[in-house]
Amino acid sequence: MNTPSDQIPPHGPPAASTPSSPPPESPAMEIDPQARQWGMFAHLSALLGGLITTGWAGSLGCFIGPLIIWLAKKETMPFVDDQGKEALNFNLTIAIVFFLLLLLSIATFGIGLLIAIPGWFIVGIYWLVMTIVASIKANEGVAYRYPFCLRLIK
Repeated sequence: MNTPSDQIPPHGPPAASTPSSPPPESPAMEIDPQARQWGMFAHLSALLGGLITTGWAGSLGCFIGPLIIWLAKKETMPFVDDQGKEALNFNLTIAIVFFLLLLLSIATFGIGLLIAIPGWFIVGIYWLVMTIVASIKANEGVAYRYPFCLRLIK
């Protein structure tokens, strides 16, 4: 007489079969080295803009570089079109956050600076790190997507 426990193998359920060799990888879209370099420049130009326009205009200067590169190369290089829009959207998002923190400070007659100053510092460090990561990824030919980014330009 068969019971349910008799039908289960003693060592548990059968393991999933594993192929002896890994499956062939799908051919990745090869990105032109020049396009990868311009994609990297689209991200790094935000750092340059931030350094040149430090102070209150720092967040505004950060999206001018990606905007110029995107407008100049979007028709000829699809990768730069994608990465330029991504860098532009990210830097516009950062500029909006900085502006909202400024409005908080003004609206609360300076009391909001208790939140705004640490917020500016945290967002600034986040911006710096994510811009460097995106630049490296773009140089590797990876279409990088920033986390926590408003996609304003499609």
